[in-house]
Amino acid sequence: MEKFFEKILYSARWLLAPIYLGLSLVLVALLIEFFQSVGYLLLNVTTMNESEVTLKVLTLIDVALVGGLIVMVMYAGYENTVSKIDVGEGVDKLSWLGKMDAGSLKSKVAASIVAISSIHLLKVFMNAGNIPNDKLMWGVLMHLTFVASAFFMGMLDLMMYKKKNAQDNTP
Repeated sequence: MEKFFEKILYSARWLLAPIYLGLSLVLVALLIEFFQSVGYLLLNVTTMNESEVTLKVLTLIDVALVGGLIVMVMYAGYENTVSKIDVGEGVDKLSWLGKMDAGSLKSKVAASIVAISSIHLLKVFMNAGNIPNDKLMWGVLMHLTFVASAFFMGMLDLMMYKKKNAQDNTP
């Protein structure tokens, strides 16, 4: 009975596969959003001032960062929880594919969130004249929360790494 239960439980990891596939559909939505923004920028660049162009470019960078984050979560999450991705020989393979464990994925996600938050905050600051002070303050506080969270997660990972190395080197 125990073996049967464990087999079912282990097979349940495949329930995550459609979720990771769904993330690829989110990439399609981001692609559409990206090219709508590019089209708007190209059609209106002559009538836009410098800060409007910069804000639109920051939006494009933001979409690219979110897309990269989705790809990392999709591939690393699938490989860490469902099954190894076998792309075959002679196919371009991402250098980090198969090497990113849950801890490094967590660090990369945290760093990406900080980068995305930084772009959002920069966009807010560029439009600061039209934004109430309390919203500016909340934007800064949220960004600092993301930065502090990423920092402390990195510190925890470093402590765990040192602890693991100390245990591995103990005779």
